[in-house]
Amino acid sequence: MSRRTRWIVFGLLALVLAPVVGTFVYLNVFRSDPPERLSLDDVTTTTAEPGSEDPTDPAEGGIEGTWRVADGSVVGYRVEETLFGQSAEGVGRSEGVTGTLTVEGTTVTEATFEVDMASFESDESRRDGQFEGRIMETDEFPTATFVLTAPIELGGVPAEGEEVVAEAIGELTLHGVTRQITIPLTAKLTGSTFAVGGSVTIVFTDYEIDDPSGGPASVGDDGELEVLLVFGR
Repeated sequence: MSRRTRWIVFGLLALVLAPVVGTFVYLNVFRSDPPERLSLDDVTTTTAEPGSEDPTDPAEGGIEGTWRVADGSVVGYRVEETLFGQSAEGVGRSEGVTGTLTVEGTTVTEATFEVDMASFESDESRRDGQFEGRIMETDEFPTATFVLTAPIELGGVPAEGEEVVAEAIGELTLHGVTRQITIPLTAKLTGSTFAVGGSVTIVFTDYEIDDPSGGPASVGDDGELEVLLVFGR
């Protein structure tokens, strides 16, 4: 092989490998790690001062009544991505969630939530553009909703700081498609805060969501829906 030919071959190899090497360096050197999964430990709680009469304190007023989504609530997605053969994780979060739940006795009898789909943000503006555009089509489907369809039996009034495990069965409307879904949840009462967290796998085709893959990024058939809801009254 002549010297000129070798330089041509090396040049072609460099062109082929450049995206792979560049992606590896970006993912492993420059790009920050994806956010940890949402956790009840992330919730900032408030506690009534000793001797005060705080009507929202569960110890004083019990858990009955209507609870509303408060500051600190987050809904997110998490998907596995492959960029030029390199594994990565795409995470988007939104604080644009509203809703209420109602407790009668020790049973959650009603719950309805809505999320502003155009409010999701990740660490990549290009991903956010794809999410709002061709993937979730937020102009046509601006919100996602969840409506509880079966009561949740708590079995008793949780003690301060006690975690309660339950399942929420309801209808999730996403991308204009409504399906029944079961979300495993963990709830905790702390001071005047009632927090609920959980996650569930969402299969894209179940909600008529086109393949999210695009350009150099390849995405699987499903993603993870994460929720962390903080309630007050």
